[in-house]
Amino acid sequence: MYIGIDLGGTNIAAGIIDENCNIIHEMSCETKSERQPQEIINDMIDLVLNIITEVNMQLKDIKAIGIGIPGLADKNGNVIFCVNLGWKNVPLREMLDAKLHTPIHIDNDATVAALAEYENGSMKNCKSGVMLTLGTGIGGGIILNGEVYSGFNGVGSELGHTVVGENFYDCNCGRNGCLETFASSTAIIRYTKKLIGEMNESTIIIDKAEGNINNINAKIIFDCAKEGDKIANLAVNRLVNYLGIGILNIVNFIDPEIISLGGGVAGAGQYLLDKILDHVRLNKYYEELPIGKIVLAELGNKAGIIGAAMVAKHEYVK
Repeated sequence: MYIGIDLGGTNIAAGIIDENCNIIHEMSCETKSERQPQEIINDMIDLVLNIITEVNMQLKDIKAIGIGIPGLADKNGNVIFCVNLGWKNVPLREMLDAKLHTPIHIDNDATVAALAEYENGSMKNCKSGVMLTLGTGIGGGIILNGEVYSGFNGVGSELGHTVVGENFYDCNCGRNGCLETFASSTAIIRYTKKLIGEMNESTIIIDKAEGNINNINAKIIFDCAKEGDKIANLAVNRLVNYLGIGILNIVNFIDPEIISLGGGVAGAGQYLLDKILDHVRLNKYYEELPIGKIVLAELGNKAGIIGAAMVAKHEYVK
């Protein structure tokens, strides 16, 4: 058995996962991200201890623990940064090991989600796959020859921070033009609000947001686009254009067998996927270029704990 922990800005989820990606038991608690790292880590420890107690297990029954974080960690388990948590240079593995004394492996949350999809989801049985998690930002995970690829220093696959154009606002990383500033939920919301402020155009977006522009979310925008709203369609088409550029860059760099789209924006489902497929077909750099499949992820919000546990499994069996 393995334990997977999905450390998010809002919640911390943990699950006991077997060799075949089945969730045996899971628990969660609020992150309360304004707290100090040690307080959040104490909650992670409590989750692990409580979850094994509830199923009458002991720590010795757990082969390894995997953790997906919304940031980057080095190969020694030190968190380089987690922007949403305000963490920099936090020795996460060392702090957990002081209480748990179990092998611990840490990776980026999008990377572990990719591994979950590879093990038992949309990329199962493929030799190479890339996952894009389209949420508040954009994360990336790369699987090559059945193994996670994160680069020499363990900080690769940050596909959301590939530059695809010039934008009207800077990314949280400090640069301008990152893919996540064009194709994340944050991006489409910001651009929609910009259009509403600049265009003399009626829109049903405000009605669906109950008259409050601050209630606008990605789902509202996609729903309005499906109903033919002009501003919503402008926003969706812009997202599709830049996401398509990002996907074609991945095709040109890696040529994966499958590209899987997950996260909240991918909740637009087949409607979004069809637009992406059309864009990629029309914009690949020569007409006959063969490309892999572009699909929707299958595991939803369970990918975090499953993938984290699978990271632990892969490292354990090496």
